[in-house]
Amino acid sequence: MRILVIGSGAREHALLRALDRDPAVTQLHVAPGNAGTGELAAAHPVDVGDPAAISALAGGLGVDLVVIGPEVPLVAGAVDRLRQDGIAAFGPTAAAARIEGSKAFAKDVMSAAGVPTGRAIGVTEESGIGAALDALGAPFVVKDDGLAAGKGVVVTEDRAVAEEHARAVLAAGHPVLVEEFLAGPEVSLFAVCDGTRALPLLPAQDFKRAADGDAGPNTGGMGAYAPLPWAPPDLVDTVQRTVLDPVLAELARRGAPFSGLLYAGLVLTAEGPKVIEFNCRFGDPETQVVLELLDSPLGELLGASAAGNLEGVALQWKSGAAVTVVIAAENYPAAPVSGDEITGIPAPTADAVVLHAGTAQADGVVVSSGGRVLSATASGPDLATARERAYALVDSVRLRGSHHRTDIAAAAIAGQVSGPRR
Repeated sequence: MRILVIGSGAREHALLRALDRDPAVTQLHVAPGNAGTGELAAAHPVDVGDPAAISALAGGLGVDLVVIGPEVPLVAGAVDRLRQDGIAAFGPTAAAARIEGSKAFAKDVMSAAGVPTGRAIGVTEESGIGAALDALGAPFVVKDDGLAAGKGVVVTEDRAVAEEHARAVLAAGHPVLVEEFLAGPEVSLFAVCDGTRALPLLPAQDFKRAADGDAGPNTGGMGAYAPLPWAPPDLVDTVQRTVLDPVLAELARRGAPFSGLLYAGLVLTAEGPKVIEFNCRFGDPETQVVLELLDSPLGELLGASAAGNLEGVALQWKSGAAVTVVIAAENYPAAPVSGDEITGIPAPTADAVVLHAGTAQADGVVVSSGGRVLSATASGPDLATARERAYALVDSVRLRGSHHRTDIAAAAIAGQVSGPRR
């Protein structure tokens, strides 16, 4: 298989690393890539928001499969264009990608499918903000209805902060969704889908807040780990039955069958798992740990999804655990500083790798070019060993003004996270 991966983050670097382990994959391309992906794939410039440009590149390269990493090209219809041009693609059509592109659409799908989720009120005028906040109460959950790179959500006890965020979203021309707060540990569960079937991957947990102890603003994600030693043993089966299968059936009923990667963001409440969001692609940074533990050929799996036939596909997983820690640029997530030289990145090994995200080559050196710069990712026989190896990678990297969380997976190792008791 000759495969083109679209995107430039640590998620795409992780996808390439996993695809490189698949003996059936003979050639890898990435567009646009970053300073680290060149070790695995030939890099090409492309506007990821332009479906026609993506299809033209794929056609010119003669690839067998295009794997779309970010949400923007999916919502823009990149898969529709690729399939129209006779090129196999992993990912949902624009119609199915609305599950992430519009949170209100996702809530409507869940309502029709009977999927457990929190109550929500849509707001399109500033005059409606107060009534929505009154109806659902504190803690206040205020979301940008459109794409916001994981940073469009504010969860706060402070009503003034909630109102300010709602006004800012409306001022940007986007509807607002005010949601019921759901109490419990959060879980990310990915499922590879073929339009009718969902094949769940390992559950993971990520860390959205910028600082230790879940303090600071929301980010795109500051770290993750898998598996979850505290999760209920029937979690995946429950989510398959109550969330994944009903959503796939409802989208198919609407004429928008979902193939690609369906990401269910869950809260394990006292009443059971409830959905807080859906994404239509691999999540970052959870992808880094989930794929580090995958022991099945990734190219074969993604190709089966793109072909619409996952029947008979079974996944194998490595024993042990994986942890990733994001190294972020100075002043991330507000206004990240870029252009600083990065040194000390160790060579990858079988169980430890520094995955590139916001990096670029400039005058022969690697420099920062985005907010989340690197993902230090490691596996081990247990969670504590994986965490120790990941932080050893972090300690080796030098980037002026960078910051990272020091508590990724610490609570799980200490036995301080638990699933709901029913």
